[in-house]
Amino acid sequence: MSSVKVECVVKERCEIGEGPVWEEKEGTLLFVDISGQKIHRWNPATNQKETVATEKFVGCAVPRRSGGYVIGEGRSFGALDWESKSISTIAVIDEDKPNNRFNDGKVDPAGRLFAGTMAMEERPTVLELKQGSLFSLNKDHIVVKHFNQVDISNGLDWSLDHKTFYYIDSLTYTVEAFNYDINTGSISNRRMVYKMDEGEGIPDGMCIDADGRLWVACYNGGRVIQIDPQTGVCLQTVKLPVDKTTSCCFGGRDYSDLYVTSACKGMDEADMAKQPQAGCVFRITGLGAKGIPANSFTG
Repeated sequence: MSSVKVECVVKERCEIGEGPVWEEKEGTLLFVDISGQKIHRWNPATNQKETVATEKFVGCAVPRRSGGYVIGEGRSFGALDWESKSISTIAVIDEDKPNNRFNDGKVDPAGRLFAGTMAMEERPTVLELKQGSLFSLNKDHIVVKHFNQVDISNGLDWSLDHKTFYYIDSLTYTVEAFNYDINTGSISNRRMVYKMDEGEGIPDGMCIDADGRLWVACYNGGRVIQIDPQTGVCLQTVKLPVDKTTSCCFGGRDYSDLYVTSACKGMDEADMAKQPQAGCVFRITGLGAKGIPANSFTG
């Protein structure tokens, strides 16, 4: 087993760092600060970070094949032009639920953006339950609602053969799977593939590796875990020096670096003194696992 190393690479804190995406062309890491209302782009080669501010809480930002990004901001899918820092609305969702906002999102292998909603939190993980839904934005900008009754819509990814969609509704403490139809973007046959162990924390963001195993960031668990969705077994646990680990993605030249975002929102001064790196971004190397390139939105 290679020696696993955890290092803090983006030292400026996010309130709620989330949604990391590796941008292969630029060699940059894209991630958001949800309640800080910022989208960041960090270059590990130069250690330079660029930022665009948003008007509302921003749950996710993903690259767009035609340039720029598509974001989930407040209750809107939006298009972001990075150079001009301008955001235009593509579609509005949850119009009957003004207290909702987008959370995590990811692009499927056919170029659709899947993203879910949740109620605004009173404080971390304290919110009105069953208010969220899972949506997808197609390239023609038509929005599909897949299901509702979600507490905190979170991590999502697709199996390597594109036939399974993996999904996390955080407060169920499970990772679930659905049959996936890549042609239509429809999902069916919901089932549980992993139940969190006592002490592992709350399942948050997630990504898949090149062997088809899932990596799950565990909020309030201070770790990422690697699970085998076929057997429902935890294969590996990597501890981090912060409790509120939020999401992860593979990146770097050969996709062998695991980037992990974290949060500090809701922590008091005593907590922050114990965990001064809360809200920073970490890089884990030596895992013996590799990721796969991120998909871009095609519309």
